[in-house]
Amino acid sequence: MTSEIVVIGAGTAGARLARQLGAAARVTVIGEENHAPYNRVLLAEVLAGRYAADVIALPEVPVRRGVRATSIDRERRLVHCADGTSVAYDRLVLATGSNPVLPPLRGIGIGAGLPDGVHPFRTLDDCAALSAAVGPGTRAVVVGGGLLGVSAARALATRGAKVVLAQQGEHLMERQLDASASALLRTHLESLGVEVHTECRVRGLRTGPDGAVGAVVLADGFALDAEVVVLACGVRPRVGLAADAGLEVRRGIVVDDELRTSDPYIHAIGDCAEHDGVVHGLAGPALEQADVLASVLKAEEAPRYTGFRALTRLTLTSAPEADHTAAPLDLAAFGDPTPRPGDDVVQLADATRGAYRKVVVRGDRLVGGVLMGDLASVGALARAWEGDEALPDSVPLLHLLTNDGGL
Repeated sequence: MTSEIVVIGAGTAGARLARQLGAAARVTVIGEENHAPYNRVLLAEVLAGRYAADVIALPEVPVRRGVRATSIDRERRLVHCADGTSVAYDRLVLATGSNPVLPPLRGIGIGAGLPDGVHPFRTLDDCAALSAAVGPGTRAVVVGGGLLGVSAARALATRGAKVVLAQQGEHLMERQLDASASALLRTHLESLGVEVHTECRVRGLRTGPDGAVGAVVLADGFALDAEVVVLACGVRPRVGLAADAGLEVRRGIVVDDELRTSDPYIHAIGDCAEHDGVVHGLAGPALEQADVLASVLKAEEAPRYTGFRALTRLTLTSAPEADHTAAPLDLAAFGDPTPRPGDDVVQLADATRGAYRKVVVRGDRLVGGVLMGDLASVGALARAWEGDEALPDSVPLLHLLTNDGGL
């Protein structure tokens, strides 16, 4: 076992690694936030008021909270921190996560901070600030229609806000959904009172004399009145420490199959890591990378990290003030739901019930799918996709959409 392991970052990946290493290792976890590690995936549930902040806490690990690592001395193997302390390491693990992308909008000055009423949505502190700012009737605009933006819009609607969702792309959750599934998702959000605009480019923010946001200005000059603006425009790997230390950085911190960077004594996992040209930015890969690295650091026989095949799952529920006939909507997406020439596509839709199922088969492999409404078959389909195994010839493709996936 490596004697002194330092982990920078107390998020999903860093906390998981510390737990997996256990008492057999001397591990120091440096966390910039003042909170104990928590499940970032559930932040929207906290914002919606369904969970208290302590409910989403991860199993506790010792963390130096509220401490920011400022630089890495690779020659002396030291991590320097903003509080003036330095921590020595034999192995260093960068689990620095990602930062929210702040779009280049008029009204957001470089280095000047965000205007009052404008919020990112990435941390518990962001969640607390939004909770304090939003109540019944608050005019809120969410910029960005990906998974994070959809989750934020739903949560704000649950709190009774008057929500507008502005998405630059052609449809919602473009990375995960095809156009048909996105249309159903849009219908569901509108049933909760969310006003959805797609193909809608935001040009800037308009602030009042007090410096607080008053409107979101679109490219065509139309202004959306807003007391609160949520920026949900994606995330960017946090790689500054690594770059300053001279490690190889592309989009993320480049790692090999043992999650090792260009310095053999430094590893990277989670949102900040780039493996085989891919930065996942999802909880599933972060947990898997932490498990693999724990085995590497314990010098166990362990499978190398070979990548991750991610399943996106989301539940949207009705806001208390919304139409109570609008049922909760379950959604799952995996792989690539856009077929190529020659692919087989099986698709079932029931607009009345808001149900939609689609799978894409390439040769004898399941390569992607989208399910909305009834997710009874998602388990079997996800296993077939994750295993990348040949589909049995005896199963008609239509049966893939039955409750057991036909498998």
